Amino acid sequence: MASLLNETRPAHRDHEAIGGIRHQEDIVTSALLRRLLAGGRILIGWTFLWAFIDKVFGLGFTTPSERAWINGGAPAQGFMKNLEGPTAAFFANIAGPWADWLFMAGLLGIGVAMVAGAGLKIAAWSGTLLLAFMYLAQLPIGQAGMGFTNPVTDSHWIEAVLLLVSAYGLAGDTWGLGRWWGRIVGNGWLR
Repeated sequence: MASLLNETRPAHRDHEAIGGIRHQEDIVTSALLRRLLAGGRILIGWTFLWAFIDKVFGLGFTTPSERAWINGGAPAQGFMKNLEGPTAAFFANIAGPWADWLFMAGLLGIGVAMVAGAGLKIAAWSGTLLLAFMYLAQLPIGQAGMGFTNPVTDSHWIEAVLLLVSAYGLAGDTWGLGRWWGRIVGNGWLR
């Protein structure tokens, strides 16, 4: 029975022999799943990068050119000062130029890290925090008729989970710089 169990377990590499660095294939044994995770990582990264690019240049998708950051627009303040709902006053009170810089740095940093596949843990937790604030700003609970499709959850939750699954599934090792980055920083929070 023991030999049968050993034959069905995935072969794991000796972590001590390679300096204790874990790689994606150590925890995700399916090659297809590794590719799907890498694809999800790149997609969510591009989502953040595109939001940054559109807000900087006002390409007309969610940001018209007259509200572009390079034209004096305020990407975070404009959003935070024009909210409705139970958290609107809180976000209007904390809106300021610093919020624009922090928001845009977050979009760029999270997007670059996720697309590149390096620094995924810090990017995933930063992105999850950013998405949590965006969710709270638009808090759908108790706002019937406001265009929300669900009174509790929305796409912010799905995006946050994809960020975290990408980070903890070491999705940067496939089609990214994760393996190289892991050799530099190890398995800690910078991985």
